[in-house]
Amino acid sequence: MAGPEEPDLARARDGDGDAFTRLVEPLRRELHAHCYRMLGSTYDADDALQDALLRAWRGLARFEGRSSLRSWLYTVATRTCLDTVESRGRRALPVDLGPSSERAVLGDEPLVDVAWLGPYPDAGLGDGGPDGRYAQREAVELAFVAALQHLPGNQRAALLLFEVLGFSAAEIAAMMNTSTTSVNSALARARRIVAEKVPARTQQQTLRRIGDARMRQVVTDFSTALERGDADALVALLTEDVTWSMPPLPHWHHGIEAVMDFAVRVPLTGCGSWRHIATTANGQPAVGCYLWDESAGTHRAWAINVLTLKGELISEVTSFVGAEHFPPFDLPASLP
Repeated sequence: MAGPEEPDLARARDGDGDAFTRLVEPLRRELHAHCYRMLGSTYDADDALQDALLRAWRGLARFEGRSSLRSWLYTVATRTCLDTVESRGRRALPVDLGPSSERAVLGDEPLVDVAWLGPYPDAGLGDGGPDGRYAQREAVELAFVAALQHLPGNQRAALLLFEVLGFSAAEIAAMMNTSTTSVNSALARARRIVAEKVPARTQQQTLRRIGDARMRQVVTDFSTALERGDADALVALLTEDVTWSMPPLPHWHHGIEAVMDFAVRVPLTGCGSWRHIATTANGQPAVGCYLWDESAGTHRAWAINVLTLKGELISEVTSFVGAEHFPPFDLPASLP
């Protein structure tokens, strides 16, 4: 347990910013992931974490060492995120907005008045918390983060703090200025909703079962099929109940026939030349997609495609369209 006797803590209380940085740096990555789970946006998580650490720095004198520094920082970060949730609401995917489209929708226009869920760069994210029931990578998977967006802020926070981070109901009650009874009630409601929306088998379980080599092959085959415009090769990679969505475009497709109608008419033949870079996002295989720009004479960043696997096949493609998604993944803005 951190206490006033800790040298860096004492120095930070005396106004030493470098000492404060040394204290929080080992926790920065996991705090950022917590903010993303709460908010569904890498950029919102950036802002929330910056705000939380500023609040923590300014309020360090109030930290008495009765709990660990980690617990205290999670308290500040959670309260900061709850303020954001209250002011901005939840983030969505196209599946949240309406039924799927049976045919490709050409000329689909982005919906700019929707707060869209965004992809998360998981490089450097740990495999698990000290006591949490969810592995850290499982807890940023798209299905889980999307399900969290359907919860009110207090339920979202209680579930994450208990199930992912391993805090007790009593600790969470203190962190959220409420009662243990209220926390347990929030947990029960949150578990019910999440269980309805999250598959029984996580992506981490699927990926461990098929192995890294097979996962890389699926990603390579997917990228190659798009680059060659090979519909037969693409359909061989997809499940019968596959879905494909492209936020911020509102329409989405479900089922092999609808998805292939979209794929053949849009990415395979309707867009132009593609190039790809394999990456990971939300604890899942992903591909940075670059589309040829004739005027610039280069392939420009277009979308981060996050792949969800069922067995060795792709059951979901979520294409997060927009060059703004690339910098957090350390991917270039263009390819020669």
